[in-house]
Amino acid sequence: MGRPVAQLFQTPMKTTIRQSLSYSSHIVHKNPAAEDLRVFTAVVRKSSFGAAATELGTSPAYVSKRIRLLEQDLQVRLLHRTTRRVAVTEEGERVFHWAQRILDDMEQLLQEVAVTRSEPRGLLRVSSSFGFGRQIVAPALSRLVEQHPGLQVRLEVFDRLVDVAGEGFDLDVRVGDEIAPHLIARRLADNHRVLCAAPAYLQRKGTPRTVADLAAHDCLVIKERDHPFGVWRLRSGAQEESVKVRGPLSANNGEMAVQWAVDGRGVVLRSLWDVGAQLQAGRLVQLLPQWRQEANVWAVYPTRLERSAKVRVCVEFLQEMFRQEGLGLGLPAADGMQGG
Repeated sequence: MGRPVAQLFQTPMKTTIRQSLSYSSHIVHKNPAAEDLRVFTAVVRKSSFGAAATELGTSPAYVSKRIRLLEQDLQVRLLHRTTRRVAVTEEGERVFHWAQRILDDMEQLLQEVAVTRSEPRGLLRVSSSFGFGRQIVAPALSRLVEQHPGLQVRLEVFDRLVDVAGEGFDLDVRVGDEIAPHLIARRLADNHRVLCAAPAYLQRKGTPRTVADLAAHDCLVIKERDHPFGVWRLRSGAQEESVKVRGPLSANNGEMAVQWAVDGRGVVLRSLWDVGAQLQAGRLVQLLPQWRQEANVWAVYPTRLERSAKVRVCVEFLQEMFRQEGLGLGLPAADGMQGG
């Protein structure tokens, strides 16, 4: 029987791929192709031919063909296939771990060559949040690939924190300071969230004078990637307060919440880059201006990709762009690092 895929990421490897396979009665006739190893690792990570095909940008038929060729080359059965799931055989476990190491080494080799050329190449997988990804990251990456034609970028946006390495991303551009200690994070820009509401709402409900007053107001709660739902943690100098908020409307998308605020539906807590234009136009009014929520912008990437030319170039590009142009109303960027 095959083992659950999640267990494969903790299995230590001490032998070579040929030595591992020699434990079976099969004989390896030829070396496997790197493309076949890449497809195989995607299938194991996704536990599905279809999901692997989607990640690789190809068809399930192509994935099935590459797996079949890999099994023929190695003369072992790598996967148990059923209509519901894909399970990894004992031989498949050994091949999976060595395939990861081989592909990482090949990637490092290519990136080392790219560093000497000072020109990043290949696919860069980037993740970010919905609003920030669409409004800020996407236009920046468009300019990046214009400057580096050998670079291909795939941007995916989420309403949750991403497991950068586990989900196969090279880089996560995130808003918020909650960063796991095993990851490398470089601060791209200073950022904070502010409280605001429409003049019509304030005329109808009154203006909050303290943080505690927010508990009695209609608050537009957003499922942020870096904070618990319905709890607003605010800071004023060295003072910090938390308040449990609620209201008739909530969402996992900040753009919708901002529109609700403009429509007079309640108080919203959003970054200046998101509400700056609305504040300037008078459609929103900032509340309790001495109180804010820190939400700096970070580039987060796995340790094993620290020397990747494509990641390095992207991070440096974003950092310099934000330094020169900022993110929005009154929000210059600042350089910094965390975790190395």
